[in-house]
Amino acid sequence: MTKIYLINLEKSTQRLSQSASRLSAQNIEFERLNAILGKSLLEKEKFAHYSKGLNEKQYYYNLSDAQIGCYLSHRKAWERIASSNEPFGIVLEDDFVLNSDLKRAIETIKGLDVPWDVIKLAAYNNRTRPIAFSYEIDNEFKLVIHNKPMSGGAATAITKEAAQRLLDTTQTFGRPCDTDIQYFWERGVEVMSLLPYPVSQDLHYESTIGDGTNKQHRRPIRRLWLQLLQKIQNHYYVKLQITKFKRHVKSY
Repeated sequence: MTKIYLINLEKSTQRLSQSASRLSAQNIEFERLNAILGKSLLEKEKFAHYSKGLNEKQYYYNLSDAQIGCYLSHRKAWERIASSNEPFGIVLEDDFVLNSDLKRAIETIKGLDVPWDVIKLAAYNNRTRPIAFSYEIDNEFKLVIHNKPMSGGAATAITKEAAQRLLDTTQTFGRPCDTDIQYFWERGVEVMSLLPYPVSQDLHYESTIGDGTNKQHRRPIRRLWLQLLQKIQNHYYVKLQITKFKRHVKSY
């Protein structure tokens, strides 16, 4: 049975209750994962995986305590998926809304006859993004490759193998979690989205595990350079991903 892992801070009891109610309405069980509160971390805990040196090289501002806690919380979820006996798991943050039948979406993923690593089930702030490639699964869902992977971590399906690769390639990190996954070629995974998204973000809530963006120590010139470099790299690797996907579908 596919496991659903809900990332939730211990203090966020209302969110837990709301999340449990929404999942219960569809008879869906879940496992709560205690989210890591970044500001409560000791220095050695904070820098066990977060690297200041890598951050200065890879990003344009220092990560906040909340962003570090968010990343560590998702790594905890990846550890659970990687160590489980199931082929994939679902990671939810506790600010989600179910748009449709999540069980149906999970069954659709189970029945996929194409290889996949990471499938986004929700978009950051419910945004849209241009689609570079689309694959019709059935009359209800399609898999899409966006021209750049959708950001946000509200709801994501991750295979056991991909979870292990994410862990292996983020022993040290310098970017926010969802941004790091957008650099999918560095993570050794490929990212798609299931449309229409079965999950959306509840925008009535403010983020509890990923808020507190650090407004200090910004590096604007570094940002421009990184954006240009990412655009070039992303364009190449998305094209490569589409080519591989088409080749597999054709051979099938």
